Amino acid sequence: MALNVKLELRQSQTLVMTPQLQQAIKLLQLSNLDLANYVEQELERNPLLEREDTGDNEAPAEEPAQANGEAALESLDLNGETSAPAEAALDVDYDNVFTNEAAPTPSPSLGLDSGIRGSGGSARFDDPDYSLENTLTAEPTLVEHLSLQVQETVTDPVMRFICGELLHMVDEAGRLPEDLAAVGQRLNCTPPQIDEAVSILQGFDPAGVCARNLVECLSIQLKEKDRLDPAMQALLQNLDLVGKGKFDELRKVCGVDADDISDMISEITALDPKPGMAFISDVVQTVVPDVFVRSDNSGGWMVELNNDTLPKVLVNTHYYSTVSQGSRTEKDKSYINDCLNSANWLVKSLNQRANTILKVSTEIVRQQDGFLSEGIEHLRPLNLRTIAEAIEMHESTVSRVTANKYMATPRGIFELKYFFTTAISSAEGGEAHSAEAVRHKIKALIDEETPDAILSDDRIVELLRGSGVDIARRTVAKYREAMRIPSSVQRRRAAKMLA
Repeated sequence: MALNVKLELRQSQTLVMTPQLQQAIKLLQLSNLDLANYVEQELERNPLLEREDTGDNEAPAEEPAQANGEAALESLDLNGETSAPAEAALDVDYDNVFTNEAAPTPSPSLGLDSGIRGSGGSARFDDPDYSLENTLTAEPTLVEHLSLQVQETVTDPVMRFICGELLHMVDEAGRLPEDLAAVGQRLNCTPPQIDEAVSILQGFDPAGVCARNLVECLSIQLKEKDRLDPAMQALLQNLDLVGKGKFDELRKVCGVDADDISDMISEITALDPKPGMAFISDVVQTVVPDVFVRSDNSGGWMVELNNDTLPKVLVNTHYYSTVSQGSRTEKDKSYINDCLNSANWLVKSLNQRANTILKVSTEIVRQQDGFLSEGIEHLRPLNLRTIAEAIEMHESTVSRVTANKYMATPRGIFELKYFFTTAISSAEGGEAHSAEAVRHKIKALIDEETPDAILSDDRIVELLRGSGVDIARRTVAKYREAMRIPSSVQRRRAAKMLA
């Protein structure tokens, strides 16, 4: 086969994801907290970016700065009218300005009328807002809490060492592994020594800690309350019967009547099956809505962006002109030009992000007007394509906008994705029903049932079809299990037990 050399000219079109386009897509799907962190990093990296001053100070007489235009997106009603943009001035960030005044001299006395001073500031004991507990940086963990009790109670160095090794095996629920033979082999100690160490740890606070299983955890707590009698021990050994609702069989095993079984189950449910979870101090982030929805005087809805979640940054063109004139090398000029392009693109991306969120939120409010006015029963089935076609955007853009964004409505704060639910056809051929609305109807039917008339899944299907919802029995069972509602058999046994 001969090899020939030839030249060919081809023309093709490809979509290139530029860094600027990747940045715009990334900003679109960030939450307000992630966006604030991203903008802070850009403010530290880019010298041409400055945080917009929202104070009442007068604007400087130098070159005007280019704003991101998000102040113009303060509000948008369903008729497409926007409020007038607010003028923002470029000024000094006084939080980062330090004076040359000398630091106050520490007070030599420490009375009730004097403050405690140091490098971190000052505080006064007579201040009603002062709290010494609030100055702690972290809460003690479960292992630290137990280690302190070991140091205070265990005097034998060998036993203290074994207890310390066992504490490193305690999980977040406060339990030890059931098989501790490997620990004895690793520490070269006997099984009785391991059992003694476990017994010591199980006597510590909180009650039930360092148990090897659920039954042992509950037994420790009941023993501390002096309620671990033979009947209760038999109940703990047959907890699977409680979950299955076989109360008649459980009465025979425990040798008690129905009233005693009911009281014993109530005592067990009041216990803590995971005592170690109380020492997990994760910081709970409060949901901050990105969009506010309020009713207006005309009977419609006003959609507004939450300005507190919108980063406001400016491009300092005056500083750019000053630095660019002093640039001597090509490397310096290239750097300052790249900073200017990056700053301008960030401002443009933030403006486009705010516009897109407002458009999508406005269309969602228009589609779900019945939910806002009447309640969850009137939540319409909605998908991304419907919103995308209405605002002339791609479905992927709508999907990114609705991720990690929240809307504050008169009925509560909801994630934007909450309003997108699947459709369930109507039994009478009318408008389809939302899956979320159907789940609400199922829960309402079960909440209203009486102990003498427990509704089966088939009966729920009949009632829903009577109200115009065409649904299958397996769908009812799926929705019921997703809401963690027991079956009709289990609910009937529980009602009989309570009666």
